[in-house]
Amino acid sequence: MTEPRSAEDVLALLEKAEKDEQGLPPVHRWQPDHQADIDIRIARDGRWYHEGSVIRREAMVRVFSTILRREGDDYFLVTPAEKLRIVVEDAPFVAVALEQVVDRGVAKLVFTTNVGATVVADARHPLRVETDPATGEPSPYLRVRDNLEALLGRNVFYQLVELAEQVQHQGEPWLAVRSDGEQFLVGPLG
Repeated sequence: MTEPRSAEDVLALLEKAEKDEQGLPPVHRWQPDHQADIDIRIARDGRWYHEGSVIRREAMVRVFSTILRREGDDYFLVTPAEKLRIVVEDAPFVAVALEQVVDRGVAKLVFTTNVGATVVADARHPLRVETDPATGEPSPYLRVRDNLEALLGRNVFYQLVELAEQVQHQGEPWLAVRSDGEQFLVGPLG
């Protein structure tokens, strides 16, 4: 268990989440004429590959992550000059850390992604859990921005389950968490 944060620390963490989203390039407005495919792949574990080799420069991955856009099932790196299709195996980001904080009496779940972005689960950044019908294995996701999501790392999902409470959903017992006044279903009980 981590030590409780001071009010100043909580405020700084929440301000970072707001700044992370506001400081992004306006890729949704860019409509470049040049479009092509590039041999970049984001693996399910969040590692980025170029031509089969892991991109080891974290700064480069962070920059690429800020110009990422999703259109339907396709993902692109977009600049004012070009739009390059890449392959994303599952979700382009992975949530690698979770912290529950209380801001003015309201509990908030604060996630950190593998590219260093801070995101508070709320109405604009909902949590959802998909369950594989064949295996029953859950795949939990957090919307990071626009229609881009982060897959919650296994340890983060376990933390989320520990924070969950039992609720009734359609007459059945479920686990759910609350963040910034929103309730998110984690999974059915039993």
